[in-house]
Amino acid sequence: MHNQERFLRAMQEAGYGERVHHNAPMAEYTSFAVGGPADLLMEASTLDELVAWMTMARQAQVPAMVLGSGTNVLVSDLGIRGVVILNACRQYAISDDGLLRAESGCLFVELAREAVRRGWAGLEWAVGIPGTLGGAVVGNAGAYGGYIGDLLVRARLLGPDGSIRTVCKSELGYGYRTSMLKREPLTQPRTIVLDAELLLSRGDAALLAERARQVTDQRRAHTPSGCCAGSTFMRTDQYPAGFLIEQAGLKGYRLGGAQVSPHHANFIMNTGGATASEIAQLIALIQERVWQDFAQRLEPEVQFVGEWPARESAADTPGRKG
Repeated sequence: MHNQERFLRAMQEAGYGERVHHNAPMAEYTSFAVGGPADLLMEASTLDELVAWMTMARQAQVPAMVLGSGTNVLVSDLGIRGVVILNACRQYAISDDGLLRAESGCLFVELAREAVRRGWAGLEWAVGIPGTLGGAVVGNAGAYGGYIGDLLVRARLLGPDGSIRTVCKSELGYGYRTSMLKREPLTQPRTIVLDAELLLSRGDAALLAERARQVTDQRRAHTPSGCCAGSTFMRTDQYPAGFLIEQAGLKGYRLGGAQVSPHHANFIMNTGGATASEIAQLIALIQERVWQDFAQRLEPEVQFVGEWPARESAADTPGRKG
């Protein structure tokens, strides 16, 4: 029996058969609004479902990945072979001592706003940041001097072998916009964040609301609107990526339906009708030009998902060899 058939039979026997969507267009589930079909797609609303489905997929030897809100990813035009599980697990609570316990599918911006509303300090910088808590934990999300790694107490992880374990911050290998989880190869089964605990501190609700408003206004002034995946590249050790891209003369540069934002050069926009291939080619062109002009390596924040030709996936970053 084919692996996907085994998985579908297991889902059917467990009573989940009607939850499976076939050949789901990933453009509908990503902020870039591009990407071909996923073979199979389901939306998990509880952690029990997420764990069970990942377990069934791995037992059937079907590739499986978990997708949050679809920000910070670029799905290939060829789509994704195997299973995509949309993470809609969004239960959370804030205890009297400021411990925020939240499932990984919670929208990060909503957690930040709720903390501010209740007078808990620590997440004001996150107001306006897209994506889910799980993605924030994996990527050590941060802005305006704050990082989720500064607040994280522990996280519960589902390992590639199906084991569930709890880790503390020191075990996650945090660095600028990265962690040991983000450094796991995309071509192999990956560790999945199930939930996390963040420690907040008591603050003045009015002052926190004003700080959150300032952050929101600043983000709106500097962040382009439209179909994009947020910041395309991480800053280098010396310069912000947007500065290097602009100095290379690429601000506003267009390749097909993909364009370097004329508003902020570290954002690539789908101006309408762009393909994932065009966006990937534009990313590679930017890397090449910045390396040629400034000998600076730009590492993508965007993760390439699905079936990609090697060069299009930006795996061969200019200047990496030697």
